[in-house]
Amino acid sequence: MLDREEYVEQAYFFRVLLERITENMTMQELLVAIRDEVLATTNLPMAIDFMLSELRHTGAFATAMAKLPHYFTPYQAYVMGEAENERGRFDIRIALKILEREAEYRSKDCTLPGVFLYQFETLCRNRLRYDRGLTAVANDPLFAGEWKEWILSVRRRVGMLDFPDLVYICSEHYLTQQLQRTGRKVEVDSPILFGEKEGRIALANRKKDPLLFFAAIQRHLGYPAVPLPEPPNQDKYLLPRIMRRLEQFDKRIKLLEEEQRESGIDLSQFLKNGE
Repeated sequence: MLDREEYVEQAYFFRVLLERITENMTMQELLVAIRDEVLATTNLPMAIDFMLSELRHTGAFATAMAKLPHYFTPYQAYVMGEAENERGRFDIRIALKILEREAEYRSKDCTLPGVFLYQFETLCRNRLRYDRGLTAVANDPLFAGEWKEWILSVRRRVGMLDFPDLVYICSEHYLTQQLQRTGRKVEVDSPILFGEKEGRIALANRKKDPLLFFAAIQRHLGYPAVPLPEPPNQDKYLLPRIMRRLEQFDKRIKLLEEEQRESGIDLSQFLKNGE
């Protein structure tokens, strides 16, 4: 984990980059401008300098993030790499929102279950590749020991078992349920990584859509919600459509006026080269 101010500046960096990405500026110009705004006492200005040099050579800065594993996590580099992938459909604006919200959560009193569930939900909602995505999550220094082994096992079992089931059998609530049934403490093969509340919510959402489980987790435990794509703004298309309809009405009125005349409608206007 980095210092809190590092995550605060990271969240600001991703947020400002998202806000200004629609402006008539190149990515290099945006990075130069934002570099002067971030806190100079953090390591982010040096990271931006390295990203600038990588951007000039390769045209992307996800590779720069991957080469700075001591500052950016493999998950952050993976998300940005998927956004820069020309063959993918993952919007870079959604990627920046995801990274901004994750950095904000890490700057507060984040928990290991909260970080993992947020990252896993981003893979689900945006249909990213589970194999590479969960590998990147497992390589996060935040997840070590049993957490890393369990995440890699989830990578192999996702799709075969419901995700709430995987959370439930690794929760304290599962131990409580087994104790009530047998009257004694039982040995379990899976590591206990989630708390009592996560286990209760997972049990209540078994055999349901995993997205319902994520929504319940966010409501009851305050875990961060994954940004969703915004619907297209239809207002900007409204005026051009109105103008086209008015033009059509104007042509029809002119045809009606010509029809009322003795000469009738001039059909030559509908013929090519007068033929």
